Amino acid sequence: MNESLPPCPECSSEYTYEMGALLVCPECAHEWAPATDADAGLPVAAVIKDAVGNVLADGDTVTVVKDLKIKGSSTVIKVGTKVRGIRLVDGVGDHDIDCKVDGVGPMQLKSSVVKKI
Repeated sequence: MNESLPPCPECSSEYTYEMGALLVCPECAHEWAPATDADAGLPVAAVIKDAVGNVLADGDTVTVVKDLKIKGSSTVIKVGTKVRGIRLVDGVGDHDIDCKVDGVGPMQLKSSVVKKI
């Protein structure tokens, strides 16, 4: 049958099928909700996308798509500044990229202000 569906947890039948949001076993009539990664205790990885929708990963190189004023400083990160070797993190607020910007230093950026190269 369908190799992507798990066998029945009651009778181990391999002929399970989907009915709405549930999985059903035709042999013993057992119904159950399919297990998700969060149910199994596995961490659910958030997909982080850049300003144009490209999926970002650790180690990517990105460019800044708009001028960024640095809080507490008079310097600005200009459009087109390359940032190499980013790390994806759960930062403060919606800042989800940890990086080191040349000439500025280490900082966190929002994924909505960068574009993957």
